[in-house]
Amino acid sequence: MQSIKNPCHPGEILKYEFLIPLDMSACQLAKRLNVPRTRIERLARETTGVTVDTALRLARFFGTSPEFWLNMQRNYDLAQTDIDVSSIEPLKAA
Repeated sequence: MQSIKNPCHPGEILKYEFLIPLDMSACQLAKRLNVPRTRIERLARETTGVTVDTALRLARFFGTSPEFWLNMQRNYDLAQTDIDVSSIEPLKAA
């Protein structure tokens, strides 16, 4: 499996690829998505991640897919995790 080095937080993509070009505030987007404004503000500030609910709403609104948002979040989360699993012995097939 190939990993992405230093993937962007989905909030960075939301802010710079969608909100700024559309001259739309996080509050305006939140209203259009029928979610609390703080959810989109925190996402755009990169202090919270994309949930399945938010991914579905963003995908519908922007004409993307939920996977677009969720894959970005997964890649970001994996890159930020520094859990050492080297001591775990893999299961051997019989």
